[in-house]
Amino acid sequence: MRYHNITKDDMLNGDGLRVVLWVAGCEHHCPNCQNPVTWDINGGLEFDEAAKKEIFDELEKNYVSGITFSGGDPLHTQNRKDVGALKEKFPNKTIWIYSGYDWQDVKDLPCMKYVDVMVDGEFVDGLKDNKLLWRGSTNQKVIDVQKSLEIDKVVLAVK
Repeated sequence: MRYHNITKDDMLNGDGLRVVLWVAGCEHHCPNCQNPVTWDINGGLEFDEAAKKEIFDELEKNYVSGITFSGGDPLHTQNRKDVGALKEKFPNKTIWIYSGYDWQDVKDLPCMKYVDVMVDGEFVDGLKDNKLLWRGSTNQKVIDVQKSLEIDKVVLAVK
């Protein structure tokens, strides 16, 4: 996996104070995307032990609620495998994922059993609404992943 940035003490990309990993790689290429620099799967930096330690050090802090994976697309085929290790090491921290994929297309991925909240769907500029909580356009959903998996139906975390 490659990444572009690690943001600390973030309050904009999920509930509570969070660390955000901005991954490289996105195939959606949404018009007017806020992060087109992250589209290239070979861009950014290699996610190495130093980057992992930086994230783990942040997650060790009691006041940090969890981690958010954004990008790029954390569910790009080359980015999916690293989510589980974080949940096992930090079971009380929440994992959020922002992805251009729709819930129905990714709900059966093995990594989803570790995710708490997913913001799904491509950003659609014509449906942009700055008043929305944790999403950029009205087609996107903020999904409670574990409840949705339990009943095999989308349960919204935010309406």
